[in-house]
Amino acid sequence: MAFSHGYPFDPTYGYDLEQLLGIEPPPEPAGFGDFWQQRYQRAALVDPQPQLIASGREYGPWRIKELTYHSTEGAVIGGWVLVPHGVPRRGFVVGHGYGGRGGPDLDLPFPDAVLLFPCFRGLGRSRSARWPQQPERHVLHGIESRHHYLVGGCVDDLWLAVTVLLQLFPALADHIGYLGISFGGGVGALALPWEPRVTRAHFNVPTFGHQPLRLTLPTLGSGDAVARYWRDHRHVADTLSYYDAAIAARYLRKPLHLACALFDPVVAPPGQFAIYNGLPGPKTLFLLDAGHFDYPARAAQDAALKRELKPFFETL
Repeated sequence: MAFSHGYPFDPTYGYDLEQLLGIEPPPEPAGFGDFWQQRYQRAALVDPQPQLIASGREYGPWRIKELTYHSTEGAVIGGWVLVPHGVPRRGFVVGHGYGGRGGPDLDLPFPDAVLLFPCFRGLGRSRSARWPQQPERHVLHGIESRHHYLVGGCVDDLWLAVTVLLQLFPALADHIGYLGISFGGGVGALALPWEPRVTRAHFNVPTFGHQPLRLTLPTLGSGDAVARYWRDHRHVADTLSYYDAAIAARYLRKPLHLACALFDPVVAPPGQFAIYNGLPGPKTLFLLDAGHFDYPARAAQDAALKRELKPFFETL
């Protein structure tokens, strides 16, 4: 679908759906799986020491609570938890985009679930002088080393959020899902291959897919910041190869639901589809006309997506 826009580039990048579905993930760097398995094991040693504070607020079926917990490298993570009035039968960790999170999402179609909304380190309620909060700087912090890249710390935060959910609600073991949009989708794709406690997930316009291709495509925001830095520091392609969500997708065997856009000026569609195409397990694709862009059918498509997610997660 063609949209009128003022961008100095084409946010479809000349790809039609058939071409997007033909994009394969890039080659895997040596030790990719070992790198993430070892990182997961280190994060598993952390006691997150969660603290819940009643906010006195309610919305629909949920009581809204404020949350803090500890993650790796001494990070203190803030967020929210929605707790249903009845006995919960499942739980979700919900990741956010690079704009951060100012509060919990109150429109998710899971009234019987505990919903945990962490703010990844440096962003939202997890702001700290240790890390930049502007997306264009946050995405570059530590990029010179795959062991110190800030995105890796955000993956740790997701794993520790799962630990928090199960410490607070142990009866939800084997009934944990994940929802992530944009940045949260990319972080989820990197995190979940190594996370057996999450049994199914949804990624919406996920980032970090096919880094070699992504670096060559003009975008806005954090993706543009990485591409500009790479043009002057080509060696960071090594770090980025270990943070490629399309490569990580090859390790995902659990059921996945992806919403991928045909037009997106912030997260180039070829990267989104490289993640979907790399999935070897059960997968469902929901097509969006556009991502990170306002268009007439957006509200209707968002509503249709939520309707589709309800049965997808029914067996959680």
